[in-house]
Amino acid sequence: MSIVRAGAVQFQHRPGDKGYNRSRVEFFTRQAREQGIQILVFPECCLSGYWHLRKLSDAELEALAEPIPEGECTQFLIRLAQENQLTLGAGLVEQGSDGRLYNSYVVALPDGQIHVHRKLHAFIHPHIASGDRYTVFDTPHGCRVGILICYDNNLVENARSTALLGADVLLAPHQTGGCDSGSPFAMGRIDPQLWQRREEDPHAIEAEFRGPKGREWLLRWLPSRAHDNGIFLVFSNGVGQDDDEVRTGNSMILDPYGRILSETCEAADALVTADLDLTLRARSTGARWVRARRPELYGMLTERRGDEENTRKIRFEHLEKSAEDA
Repeated sequence: MSIVRAGAVQFQHRPGDKGYNRSRVEFFTRQAREQGIQILVFPECCLSGYWHLRKLSDAELEALAEPIPEGECTQFLIRLAQENQLTLGAGLVEQGSDGRLYNSYVVALPDGQIHVHRKLHAFIHPHIASGDRYTVFDTPHGCRVGILICYDNNLVENARSTALLGADVLLAPHQTGGCDSGSPFAMGRIDPQLWQRREEDPHAIEAEFRGPKGREWLLRWLPSRAHDNGIFLVFSNGVGQDDDEVRTGNSMILDPYGRILSETCEAADALVTADLDLTLRARSTGARWVRARRPELYGMLTERRGDEENTRKIRFEHLEKSAEDA
């Protein structure tokens, strides 16, 4: 089949409330089935909650984590995918069989199979380890799918590697927008009161979602991941207040030319849908650029320069400097 219908969900999770979060996943999965969606993408860590994780003790974090596949959340996703005969993915904190914790994303297929991606650039908590491999697999929908979680997408090498492994579609679950990133020109915090007053004044919060803290920031780099690699990209994000920050949603689906097929700037839980015409990939600019590569020139990409640092240190270094200056 050359057309695959995809959906990207944004919803405001409740921190640590896996029962409520599962109910939202189920709600949107039922909607997706009615709309004929075949691949449905939910946000990063949407089952466990996200930003509050940084404040948990090691013991509290371990209590929230679940093994895969036998954990309650994974079994829930498997059952939901089978009942609705679609492929769906959602994120949680995994208790690995190696005794380590991971920020993981489970994709359940209609036949009961699952695929799991462990975030390559985990930083939310020192007790959460980073994954060490890419995740690309075939689906029953006639396309090959890859997964990169949030910060994974920031590094161009990860998107290119996923494309080189044959992905037609990149699933990109996030918890982003409205972040205190430490950069003067990347995002920035949003006043939580604007979110809390969204029903009385939706224009104020949605202006923030459309501006440099949300959509404008995303459009500096997200379309290039699709365009430069000639792949479809399904961007699913959290929305609303997440501890002391506000996620901007902006869920969108892009084609291999980096064009936005469907998106939302609504300050609410929402589902966006698009039909992916897989025939677009063959002559897309990015697909042709991939074929024009000269791998013999790229050895430096696998060599250390000596200034590499842990993602957590890079992500939070501005907070350390602020504390030093105080």
